[in-house]
Amino acid sequence: MQLPLALYIHWPFCLAKCPYCDFNSHVRERIDQRRFAAALRRELEWEAERLGRRRLGSIFFGGGTPSLMAPETVAALIADATRLFVAPPDLEITLEANPTSVEAGRFAAFRHAGVNRVSLGVQSLDDAALRLLGREHSAAQALAALDIARRTFPRHSFDLIYARPGQDLAGWRAELRQALGIAADHLSLYQLTIEPGTGFAALHRRGAIILPDDDTGAALYDATAEEASRHGLDAYEVSNYARPGAESRHNLAYWRYADYAGIGPGAHGRVSIGNALLATRRHRAPEPWAERVERNGHGSTDEAPVSAQERGREMLLMGLRLTEGIDEDRFAARTGLSLDAAIDHDTLVRAQDAGYLLRGEGRLRATGEGRKRLDALLTALVL
Repeated sequence: MQLPLALYIHWPFCLAKCPYCDFNSHVRERIDQRRFAAALRRELEWEAERLGRRRLGSIFFGGGTPSLMAPETVAALIADATRLFVAPPDLEITLEANPTSVEAGRFAAFRHAGVNRVSLGVQSLDDAALRLLGREHSAAQALAALDIARRTFPRHSFDLIYARPGQDLAGWRAELRQALGIAADHLSLYQLTIEPGTGFAALHRRGAIILPDDDTGAALYDATAEEASRHGLDAYEVSNYARPGAESRHNLAYWRYADYAGIGPGAHGRVSIGNALLATRRHRAPEPWAERVERNGHGSTDEAPVSAQERGREMLLMGLRLTEGIDEDRFAARTGLSLDAAIDHDTLVRAQDAGYLLRGEGRLRATGEGRKRLDALLTALVL
C-alpha cells in the first residue's frame, strides 16, 4: 500500500540572511508576489498531473520565510493541492513563520487560508543570543507571537538553537525551562552547527566564534532530553520532541522515507512514478526558477532514478534519526534490499556491543548514546 504523499512548498525569501543558515534563502528589496504565486501554482499543477490523484498526508510551507507570503497565495496553493490530490479531513498543513510583529499580524489570515499548524523560528529567548544569531525579532516579540499562535492555530511548535558560543549548562536549562513552560505539544531543539558557506563559517575559521566542546555539547543534549521529558515531550527524532500523537507528520514522512514532492526554488523531492523512485530538484535561484516555470511548466534542473543501494543509504541516514528506528520489512519493500545488504556487518556488531545500536523484533534503532554519535556512526555503518 502506497503511503500518503507529503507536499513541500518553498518560499525562498527572507528579511535578512541569518549567519548560521545554509538553506536556500534570498533577500530582496522587492518581491513580485503575483509572479511567484503564479509560478508556484503552475509547478504544482505540473507535478500533480504526472503523479496522479495521490493521497495527501501533509502540506508544508517552508523557506526562506513563508510567513512573508501573501495569505491569499497560501490559500490558493492549499485549494489547488486539495483539488489536485485526495486530501483527508485531518490533513496537516504547516507554515513556518518568524515572530516579527509584521508576520504575527498575518496569523489570522493564514489560519483562514487553511493553515492548521504553525512552526515559529524563535531560536532563543535571550536578546543577546538573538542578536548573535542575526534574528530580526526580540525575545518579547517571540513571546507575543507565541501567544497569538496559541490563540489562532489548533497546533503550534517553535524552534530553539542551543550549544551557542559561550552557552553553559545552567543557562541552557533555565532558557529551556522557560520555553517548556509556554510550549504546547511539540518543540524542535537544535544544536548549533557550523555549515559551509555561512557567515558563521567565516567567523569560525578566524576564531571569532567558538562552539562548546564535545563534552559540553553532549551534556547539553542530555539536559535537553531530560528537561523536555519532564514536561511530557519525548524525543521522537534527534532534535524533535513531542507528546505522543503530536509529532510533525510532514517531517515523519522524510524520516520514514515516504514519497514527498518539492515545489518552488531549490526544492527537492523523492516521488514514485511507475516502478521508479525519482530524485527531483528545482533550480535554486528564484528568478531563473520562475522563468523556467513560465517557459516549461516546471523549474526542474535534475531528475534521476534512485538506485536500490542509494535508497538503502538514504533510508538508513534518515530513519536512524528516529527513536523508533527502521522497520526491516518496510526497508526491504522500499529499497529492494535486505538491511544486511546495506550496512557494514562489523560496524553493526561493534555498535551493538558498545550500546549504540539495538536490533531486534524486526527493527534497527539507535540508542540515546548512539544518537549522540549518529554522524560518525552512520559514516561507518552505511555502505
